[in-house]
Formats: sequence, structure tokens, C-alpha cells
Amino acid sequence: MRDLYAADIADIARGSAFLGSGGGGNPYMGQLMAEQALAKSGPLELVDVAELTGDAAVVPVAVMGTPTVFQERLLAGHEVRNAIEALASAVGRSPTHLMPVEIGGVNAMTPFAPAAEIGLPVVDGDLMGRAFPEMPMLLPVLAGLHVSPTALADDKGNVAIFDTIDMAWTERIARPCAVAMGGTAAVALRVFSAPELSRTMVKGSITLAQRLGRAIRLARESHTDPVEEARRTLGGVTIFRGKVSDVDREPADGFIRGHTVIDGTGSGAGTQLMLWFQNEYLCAARGSSVMATTPDLICVVGEEDAEPIPADVLRYGLRVAVVCASCDNRWRSPYGLELVGPEYFGYGFPYVPLPSH
Repeated sequence: MRDLYAADIADIARGSAFLGSGGGGNPYMGQLMAEQALAKSGPLELVDVAELTGDAAVVPVAVMGTPTVFQERLLAGHEVRNAIEALASAVGRSPTHLMPVEIGGVNAMTPFAPAAEIGLPVVDGDLMGRAFPEMPMLLPVLAGLHVSPTALADDKGNVAIFDTIDMAWTERIARPCAVAMGGTAAVALRVFSAPELSRTMVKGSITLAQRLGRAIRLARESHTDPVEEARRTLGGVTIFRGKVSDVDREPADGFIRGHTVIDGTGSGAGTQLMLWFQNEYLCAARGSSVMATTPDLICVVGEEDAEPIPADVLRYGLRVAVVCASCDNRWRSPYGLELVGPEYFGYGFPYVPLPSH
């Protein structure tokens, strides 16, 4: 267990935006809400799953919706807490801890403000190890756990409980509900026990996000290459550097889908990298050669400052680097690739392991 302070949040936000692989929503507003809550309440406890007792009741939380909506329609601040309270009422059990559903963007920030307000610790980890666009894409689902019921709450005070046969049905029903709620809604998943989390979560991902964000910040301050520091921290590989020359992006069915073209610079001059995304960056190809695919992380960052660039704000003219890192190894299993591999998203090629550095 260790304390998290308001001053720690900026590094976590930057690191989680990187780990989100272009998705999870811009963390900035979540960062501000978390900083304000911790400045008011004091530090909150970040605990390892191994420290949880037998009576632990952990609720993962997130925000569901189209990332572009997050830029125009900010959270009121009470949605996540309302979702938590609705879930607790439905199952007759209050949470003892909160945690993020995914360690990506705003969703990595989601537990901090309500945890500070309610006075609950946060578990150091998440259920993906990155961000994915759909609700069934959880390691507990991969492990065969039934993840239901789920609560949704909007800014107007509406709440909904979905008690479904599986998370695929939750996605089918809850996604249109989130769209009807204005494009975004807070999510509280079902209560998890310590043994369930111990075998299905990605442990220590909040700490990793903080380390990554800190490495980028210190590299900037010391005028070293922050892209290289980020790559080294993740043990990843930089597959391309260049300038964005085209972005084709549109909202559809509660997602943003599209692709971007990056013209190579330096050693990559005269070549192009194509990136496809559905909220998150999912595939990267250089000419006819596939360089990286989901479920591995594909992270687009500013070439000079390594600031993560979400898919919903990528624009023409940006000079970027593309850094890739390995996913949690469980996603590379046959069932994992069936859930989150490139063929699930309709791309006509199989999973391609990352090139060695």
C-alpha cells in the first residue's frame, strides 16, 4: 500500500494516455477532477491486490461512449458515483475498493475522484492492460467469469442496471443506452472478490502508468529524447517517425472509426505508415508489410515531447512517433485473439507479433 497525492496524478494521466493505445478518452478532464478531489480530501490509498482481505468487494469503473463527445460534453462530476451507488443498491453490497476497468486515457482516471470523495482505496491494476473499444474485451471474460450486473449513469441522474447472460449482450444493450444518454455514461461493473481479481487482472498498471508518465516528464526536463525514454520504460519498439498527411475519421454506433496516413521522415523518408482505429489504434502497416496489430499496444505520440495523441484528436500536419509495446500475454491465446485480434475487427490479416528491437 502507498499513498497517492494530487501531485502524482499528472504523471499517471500522461502514462495512461500512452498505455491507452490511442483510446480510453482524453484524460485531461479526469486528471483535473482527480487532482481537485485529492487536494480537498488528502491522499488516497493505492493497494496491491495481494493486500486485499477475504471480504474485499472491488468495483471497476469507467466511462462508456464516443471519445469525440468527451471533448464537447464534459462530465458533471457525479456520474461515476451514481453508477457505483446504483450497483450497490442492486446487489445489496457496498464496495470496499474501486479500480479502473482499463488503464487507458480518462478511464484510468475514473476511480480517483469518487474514491477520494467516498473514502475508498484504489486497487493498483486494471482488467485489460491497455484500452479496448468494447465491453466484452476484459481479462475476466477471457478467464470465463460472468461479469454482470453492470450499472450505467448519466449527467441528468438517470441510471440503468443491465443483468445480462454475458458481456456481449451487455455491449449490445448498453452501448445504445449510452448513446441515448447523450453519447457518454459512467459504468460500474459487478463486484469482484480478491481471488477473482488476483487471477484475472493486470497487476500494477497504475504504478506502470505513473512510471511512464514520470519518465517522459523527466526526459523533457533534462532535454533528452522522451520518445526513447518511453520506449525503454515499456520495453517496446519505435516503428515509425513522420508527419500526419491524412486522417479519415467518423463517429458510428458509439465509436469513432477510421484511418490515418503518416509520411515518413528521416530514415523512413519516402515511405508511409497506415494506421487503422476504432477508438483505439488497432493495426499499423508500412506499405504491404503489417508492422503491428491489436492486441499489442500501438501508441502515437508527439515526436518532440512524447505527448500521447488519442485517435479522436489526431490531425493533419502533426509530427509523430509510433511506439509499440507487447500486450498482456493472455491476450495472445487463441481465445484472446478471437476477442481482440485484428480479424475480430474485420481486418484481413492475422495477429502479427511485434518486431524485435
